[in-house]
Amino acid sequence: MRYIWMVALAAGLVAPTVIAHAGPITFNSALPVADGMSILRSQIKLVRKSGDATPAGRVLNATATPVVLAYGASPRLALFGVLPYVDKRLDVTVGGTRIRRGARGIGDALLFGRYTVIQVDKPGDTLRVAPFAGLKLPTGSHTQTDAFGPVPRILQPGSGSWDPFLGLAATRQTLDWELDAAARYRFNTEASGFRFGDEARLDASFQYRMFPRTLERGGVPAFAYLVLESNLIWNGKNRASGITDANSGGLAWNLAPGLQYVSDRFVLETAIQIPAVQHLNGTALKSDWIWTAGFRWNFFF
Repeated sequence: MRYIWMVALAAGLVAPTVIAHAGPITFNSALPVADGMSILRSQIKLVRKSGDATPAGRVLNATATPVVLAYGASPRLALFGVLPYVDKRLDVTVGGTRIRRGARGIGDALLFGRYTVIQVDKPGDTLRVAPFAGLKLPTGSHTQTDAFGPVPRILQPGSGSWDPFLGLAATRQTLDWELDAAARYRFNTEASGFRFGDEARLDASFQYRMFPRTLERGGVPAFAYLVLESNLIWNGKNRASGITDANSGGLAWNLAPGLQYVSDRFVLETAIQIPAVQHLNGTALKSDWIWTAGFRWNFFF
């Protein structure tokens, strides 16, 4: 019976079936997409930042709900679209009074393509290396106001700018584990006198099959994976009206333990990103944690 399982799983690794794979939780660029297959992914991300050392006592709570649609246009080309809904709230003390500022709405969309340039397939073992490139579109508003006037740009749902990005993704998958990695650089541009600093990311995800521990029954069942991810993120300093904000940008490294339940057509997943290193500039607000939960559904049109 173990032989039956290995043949079925190996076929799932190298053939364009509808079988779902584990894949990374905290980044999209290394998602596995077979030829002719589509993936619908939706997540909810809860972000909390506090620990402000200034008298303002800033506390940021944000919610993002990205919806991802991926399509395998060919055996080597995958196309992706991402559209988030965001809600940001900042509690801050101004003149001895505690106030809340924020905005909500559709955020900026991402469109990108990924093309596999290296593909090595063996029974029960596959390797993929693929560059990708895309564009962040200004679909979100960056001009919302509240009772106190124009909302600060860092709280707006969108940036107002057209921002290109490029990167490289790699995946190694076996019957027992999967390793994904991606590097990305985004060139942020100016909009309405404001420019967010460029962003560079280095992401990695390791998924290890915890259940079933052995492949002894027939068929292709559901699997439970233990996940550990790493997110190294550098942000440049923001600029407003030509003036650099010394209290923005910096380097952060998050570790994210997680769990995935993988069946033949869908994946349930959750992870919590915990700051390991935060070297931020000036009084930039540090993260406490980011919690992610969501699902993926694989289907053919």
